[in-house]
Amino acid sequence: MIIVRFKMRCQTDKVDQAVTVLNDVIGPSRALPGVINFDIGRDLSDPDCLIATEVFEDPGAMDTQESLPEVGAVLALLPDVLAAPPEATRYHVSLAEPHLS
Repeated sequence: MIIVRFKMRCQTDKVDQAVTVLNDVIGPSRALPGVINFDIGRDLSDPDCLIATEVFEDPGAMDTQESLPEVGAVLALLPDVLAAPPEATRYHVSLAEPHLS
């Protein structure tokens, strides 16, 4: 299993533009086989920061999701909306279990 955390700090006047384009990625990503979870939210302490948390069964599912045209639209937009370089971390997980019972 692979978990990707992608955090981006947007320019204040362009964060809504980023939200619109990111919103277009959610549905197609969640519909793909091998995508376990795909969520995008705002940092509650900094509304200009958006965080994507993506959980994939394997590298193939991640590669398929990253090849979506909607992801390409996000990548094309990033240079125009970011206020700082994005932070991206990929975690390779060998075990996952429910946290709450």
